[in-house]
Amino acid sequence: MPLTRLVVLCVLVIAGLTGLNGEQVHAHPMEGTNAGFVQSVDGPAPGPFLYLGAKHMVTGYDHLLFLLGVIFFLYRVKDVVLYVSLFTLGHSLTLLMGVLSGVSVNPYIIDAIIGLSVVYKGFENIHGFERLFRVKPNTRVAVLVFGLFHGLGLATKLQEFMVSENGLVANIVSFNVGVEIGQILALVGTVMLLGYWRSRPSFASYSFATNTALMIGGFLLAGIQIVGFVLFT
Repeated sequence: MPLTRLVVLCVLVIAGLTGLNGEQVHAHPMEGTNAGFVQSVDGPAPGPFLYLGAKHMVTGYDHLLFLLGVIFFLYRVKDVVLYVSLFTLGHSLTLLMGVLSGVSVNPYIIDAIIGLSVVYKGFENIHGFERLFRVKPNTRVAVLVFGLFHGLGLATKLQEFMVSENGLVANIVSFNVGVEIGQILALVGTVMLLGYWRSRPSFASYSFATNTALMIGGFLLAGIQIVGFVLFT
């Protein structure tokens, strides 16, 4: 029960923080000193971009909620590695290609899809597709595809601030490596917490409620983006 309450509390805090910032409601915040630094860079700066990438992942609530859903019922290390690798592949492809080729989309639309990715994983975890639609989605394909959307969302946000092409390749590759380092750090902690919780009787009792909370969080994230799209575009 404590973990379920924690997830719900985090979801509500996330919704409040993102909703209070007017136009700055995107799932990939890049503002303040971070935005100022990115805008001022003119040349390779692998160290700072490595740090920014790791920081983005560790504080990226959209990524963390989705990954929590992905690994929630994965008990074997090789399965965790497989699914996280698929997400990483998709995330890295669109992040790198999006920035380097200049491909971008409406940030509200892409972030709404990212919110819905959290809904999807929570719904799949409670066997919603099988119960309601009598279908069983291919989880591996879904994780890869949503990874593409997550990476594209970040690429779109980065392009708003990266004004210099000098050192662009080195910087964006460093940023992507930092993202993966941050992802590993976040996953280690999450896997440890899940491993402990699975040893407690409350896991079986409240796993359904926890994934329902994930879905609520995803709907809130998507809803905020839809409101932003209507009001600010």
